[in-house]
Amino acid sequence: MELKFRKSKGLTLIELLLALVISGILMAAIYRTFIGQHKTYSVQEQVVDMQQNARGAISRMMREIRMAGFGNVSSVLPNFTANGGPFNNIINSSDNKNIVDGQMTDQVTIIGAFEQVSTLASEATPGTSTIQLAGKASEFDPANRKYICIGGLETHTISYVDKVGNTITLNENVVNRFPIDTPVPVFKVKAITYRLRPDNLNPNMPVLTREDRTDGGGSQVVAENIDNLQFRYVMEDGSESDSPADPSRIRMVRVTVRARTSFRDLGFKSDPEFKVDEGGFRRRTIVSNIMVRNMMSNP
Repeated sequence: MELKFRKSKGLTLIELLLALVISGILMAAIYRTFIGQHKTYSVQEQVVDMQQNARGAISRMMREIRMAGFGNVSSVLPNFTANGGPFNNIINSSDNKNIVDGQMTDQVTIIGAFEQVSTLASEATPGTSTIQLAGKASEFDPANRKYICIGGLETHTISYVDKVGNTITLNENVVNRFPIDTPVPVFKVKAITYRLRPDNLNPNMPVLTREDRTDGGGSQVVAENIDNLQFRYVMEDGSESDSPADPSRIRMVRVTVRARTSFRDLGFKSDPEFKVDEGGFRRRTIVSNIMVRNMMSNP
């Protein structure tokens, strides 16, 4: 029986070239899709970080601005001495104090009993000028950390600290009676400044800082990539001002924080919110109205 084999045919050069062209087009499309998705993912990740930075910045400031004046700190005003002071008011505004990333930004310094450090170890009665703490008297000194609040009711200036015996001598006598049936908290009164500055390691990165003027520890970064900070003040009569003539009449602080992404996107030219060239940065703005609840109890 005779077997017949069919002759096999290979690919021609034209067919091979066509196959390569089609494969190249498909690979280019897949690569373009991958690059687009990767870019979208990177942009969204930056936007999320930016929004978290802005929220974190607002949240920290809200807690402390809301507490400004706590502890009847007006008794040690108007000559509250601290690094950069004296500070004459509970809320000390500085309109357009800084220029960061080409933006005119504000800063504010607030006074209040922000940190509990100890409790009373013995009863304090009216007429006495010496109190004893349960510990941590070393947190105070007559030079810089010299303002102390007892029970959140009265604030005094310190003249002497016995770190061994945990006793503190005040410049004035205690006004209220503080029994120790329940722990009486003792607070450190601070002057805290919020402002913007370029990052120490990256001058192109604007950062929001918090500086404790009484402890002298320098400014600490609260949030990165915050390129604009504005404070506006609502007064007792409902009027508004960027630089109030009588800060004791402030009843609400409106804080505006503008954050930006970490890196430029060369394909991003402008933001409809601002209608200007944003230099490739995406930006978001958060505004918060903060009621200063202790101001009405402080003359």
